[in-house]
Order: sequence, then C-alpha cells, then structure tokens
Amino acid sequence: MISNLLLLDIETVPIVQNFTDLDSNWQQLWIDKVNKSLPENITPENSWKMRGGIMAEFGKIVCISTGYFYEDENRNQCFKIKSIANDDESQLLQDFTELCNKFYKLNKNFIFGGHNIREFDIPYICRRILINNLPLPEYLWLHERKPWEIKMFDTLSWWKFGDNKNYTSLHLLANVLNIPTSKDDIDGSMVQDVYYNDKDLQRIVNYCQKDIVVVANIILKFKHLPLLKESNVILVK
Repeated sequence: MISNLLLLDIETVPIVQNFTDLDSNWQQLWIDKVNKSLPENITPENSWKMRGGIMAEFGKIVCISTGYFYEDENRNQCFKIKSIANDDESQLLQDFTELCNKFYKLNKNFIFGGHNIREFDIPYICRRILINNLPLPEYLWLHERKPWEIKMFDTLSWWKFGDNKNYTSLHLLANVLNIPTSKDDIDGSMVQDVYYNDKDLQRIVNYCQKDIVVVANIILKFKHLPLLKESNVILVK
C-alpha cells in the first residue's frame, strides 16, 4: 500500500568547501579514500569538488525532504511534503528522526521510499547519525539485517528488474516514463556551489522537494495510478 510509504530525498555537500580547508590528517584520509578510484590526472582539489559531498565520511546533509500519500475527503490522491533544512546537521538529523518517530507511532509497518535510497540516502543518513553521536532509531538499525529483511521501495531497484549492472538517474527515468522533471533550476552537481557560494539553502530545499514529487509520480506510474495533480501536492512549512 502506498499509504505505508514515507518517501525521502537528501541533499548533501562536502563538510568544508575546499580541499585546502581540511587539516593535513583529513587531506591524507581523503587521498587514501579516492586514490585508486580516480584517474591519475585528477588533483585532490578537483576530486574533492567532484565527490566530497557524496561520501558520508567527508560530507554532510543540508536538506531532507519527506513526503507521504493520503486521500482527501473526496478520495483524491494527495501528497504532503515536509522538508527539514539546516546548516547545523546535528539539529537537522534530530528533527528528521523526530518526524520519523511520529510516523512510526502511527504506522509501525511504514516503509522508506525513494530513488537509490538503498545505496545512498538511507546509508548516508545512518552514517551521519552515528558521526554526529546521535542514537540510531530502531527502524534504521539495518546493519545486522539480511538484505531481504530490509524493506524499502526503491524506484531504482524496481527499474533494474534484477539487472544489477544498470544505473538510471532520476532525471532519465522521469523522462523515459514521461513524468515532469525536477531539473528546471539546478541539478545535483550544482548543490554545493549554491550552498557555499550563493548561501541559498532555500533554493536547495525547493530542488529537493521537486525531486520527491518526481519520485512520488514514478511510484504512481509503477502502480498504474494517475499522476499527482499540482493542486494535490501540499507543502508543510
């Protein structure tokens, strides 16, 4: 049932803007981490800009958008979105777990949904919770579970149809399925510049919220249900 889903999408940035802002120990840890996976002509400074935000050991979360389906009094399919954004990642994660705890109390069978959340968003959130010395909620205690015991509605995994070699971006999948895309302002590669140079966190929130609506519509497409009407998408301030 799609009413059991709590959809989420995160936006991340490197923990500091420039590689040179790291102390010497962390600079070496970064070089050790990426040294074997990047071409020799890529400098640490460039690799930091390219990949610093996508590795949980070296990045931080600046926005988490969540959303869930419900029917209004006229049985129309609606989607409610709540975003949490903060420069203080510890506070952001506390607010996120508080929101999830409320959802968990209402529905202990809830399932996280999203695009590539199994390999990116959820592990990233779990790691950053531990790095910030916060308690890991029961529903995120995933590291000792077997793969088939971890229930998530991951649109990337569904689109793979068992083909583990295949990666399809959210933007491509939306276009393939003829779903309005979220890439009308910025894309993921621009988030760190918008955050550090423009200092425009709200713009990142807007982008993240558009992404989660795209995911919601992809799920409806999988279920062979009508796509969301714009009037039925509700943003909670």
